[in-house]
Amino acid sequence: MMENSSDHRLSSPAAARNRDPILAVLREVLPSRGKVLEIASGSGEHALHFARHLPDLLWQPSDPDPAALASIAAWRDSESLDNLLEPVRLNVVETPWPEQECDALICINMIHIAPWEATEALFAGAGDMLDRGGVLYLYGPFKRAGRHTAASNAAFDDTLRRRDPRWGIRDLNDVEALAHEHGLGIERIVEMPANNLSVVLRRREGAA
Repeated sequence: MMENSSDHRLSSPAAARNRDPILAVLREVLPSRGKVLEIASGSGEHALHFARHLPDLLWQPSDPDPAALASIAAWRDSESLDNLLEPVRLNVVETPWPEQECDALICINMIHIAPWEATEALFAGAGDMLDRGGVLYLYGPFKRAGRHTAASNAAFDDTLRRRDPRWGIRDLNDVEALAHEHGLGIERIVEMPANNLSVVLRRREGAA
């Protein structure tokens, strides 16, 4: 990510490329009204874009990194949107989370650049916070049945694991098993640009 020379706003070319395809899926799966908690909001560009185009949803960005929080706040200050809240510091592995109520969670490009424990914590938090029918939306690269979906993803996975052996592209079978433990089920998988997937999970009606 690059920082704007005049303020704290970070800019991610990937966020600019994928925001509209993601928005198209979110329009179909998020509730018409309510509160959305975004985990690992990064630069804050997604939060601004989604809040702008989904005005009936209250958008709560979050991140554990101080530079990201400053960037999110700076993007928020650049445009007056009543439905975009101030960012909160949230590290999924630290409990309790500062946000305890929401109607949906979204997490974009996080679980492959964090230890598996972060994914476990994300699903535990989603299971606790979401009512029946609530949505957890994931975006990023995934393996399917233990295999990469593209050679570029395999190369990316190698790069991630060299940076930190705890990181890496996750297998959808493992994600689904973890979801089941926390009362969530995969409702929809949408193929996205650049060999990414949108994975839509929903709190099961029969979950406790």
